[in-house]
Amino acid sequence: MARAPQRLSPKVLLIDPVRMLPSLLLPLVGVLFVGGFSARSYAYAAVGVFAAVVFATVRWATFTYEIVGDRLETKRSLISRSVRTIPLERIRGVDVSNPPMHRLLGLTILKIDTGASGDEEEAKLAGVSLDEAERLKALLLRRTAEPAEDAHVPDAAAERPIIGVPRKWLLYGPLSGAYLLTPFAFVGGAIGLAFQWGDDLGLSQDDALSAGEWLWGHPYLLIAVAVLLVLAMPFAGGLMYAVFNWDFVLKRRDGYLVAERGLINRRSVSLESKRVRGYEIVDGLAERWAGVVRVWAIVTGLGDSETRGQLLPDVPRTIAFQVTGDAIGPYDAALRPHPPVARRRRLFRAVFPWLVLAAASAAVLWATGGALWWVLLVLALLLAGGGVPLGLDRYASLGHGYDGGRLAVRSGSLRRAQAVVERRAVVGWRLRQTWFQRQAGVLTLIAGVGAGKGGYAAIDVAEAQGVEFAAEVTPEWLAPFLERRES
Repeated sequence: MARAPQRLSPKVLLIDPVRMLPSLLLPLVGVLFVGGFSARSYAYAAVGVFAAVVFATVRWATFTYEIVGDRLETKRSLISRSVRTIPLERIRGVDVSNPPMHRLLGLTILKIDTGASGDEEEAKLAGVSLDEAERLKALLLRRTAEPAEDAHVPDAAAERPIIGVPRKWLLYGPLSGAYLLTPFAFVGGAIGLAFQWGDDLGLSQDDALSAGEWLWGHPYLLIAVAVLLVLAMPFAGGLMYAVFNWDFVLKRRDGYLVAERGLINRRSVSLESKRVRGYEIVDGLAERWAGVVRVWAIVTGLGDSETRGQLLPDVPRTIAFQVTGDAIGPYDAALRPHPPVARRRRLFRAVFPWLVLAAASAAVLWATGGALWWVLLVLALLLAGGGVPLGLDRYASLGHGYDGGRLAVRSGSLRRAQAVVERRAVVGWRLRQTWFQRQAGVLTLIAGVGAGKGGYAAIDVAEAQGVEFAAEVTPEWLAPFLERRES
């Protein structure tokens, strides 16, 4: 039953002004310094703070939301009236997060995704109580009375845990490389803020140039800072990874897959099970050596799938396959190898560019005799040698398969990804062949999927192999053409 238009919790009035303070801090400090900390400067600063409070109050008072029949309406009325209507049937997921201040006040942020706005949420309720959030989730994620499309999509409304990631597995975090550049990001951000707010802090461009010249005159100090930042990468990256993936829990609730994670900002993401079309298992070189992988869901109409679609952080490979089999469905077939010519193409791409660079460096070295070209020549030869195992690994990673219900494709080395997609999700095929592929007798077969990235490719399969694979997965589409070709 619909209620009267609702407002966000009044407690957000304690949050919004505080969130505005960082952007007001330097201007307020500037006013105090310019005014010589006089009574007038204090008055101006007080007016700025008061204006922030008034602005937050007006935003709270002019925003309402309500569920009217089969749609959610959000309204903002100040000078003009803005109404946004979201049909409940288009809602693909609800993202619930609890930043520190919201958690302290017993509030939460509700983000509603329909997949129509790309990586942005369709609507955001940035301050509702926990009880109201649960009420809205139950209403926004309600489903029409439809039979389950697959055996793994349950009808029961009970909550069932699938996996809780042990905290000791957070030690795998640095292997993913996701947050390894955190130290450099902090330093770069600090330098950017110094340039942006330098005038307010009494630092001129001449001061910045003088500091840069001084550092340039002390190269050993720069090298020491760079070494410290590199050494800090696994520790800072592991810390950030742990903060974002703390107490990661995947469970099933009311026909939805629910992933909860986070230490400072506790986040809960709900994915409708009947819209999940498969999953993608990803690992890098370091993760592969340690035997761990990450998992994302392939979901129809999901915005920001790289973040919202995450099913598992780094976990042991065997656990990942068990979880995906339980949560979405197992894939029970071996991957088929690609022809030997695909190995030659992988090796050529990994080695030939560096050989060209080495040849060019050798030519310039012979002509000029510069020491720099010696360094470049040796570096190019080392990279060419390293390209051999990289090319072989890229070939070993290639594969495709079909178990009668799901197809799988895999490729990559530095970032290897295996996509497992339900047959019913395939909406078309695309055969792509470059001039070099045509000479080698191979092609790239792309399965068009109305979910996830929109298409998943089997790279450098033999021409006959690609056609036969497409015909095996969707025989009703290709059989008439194959029969006509045989006759």
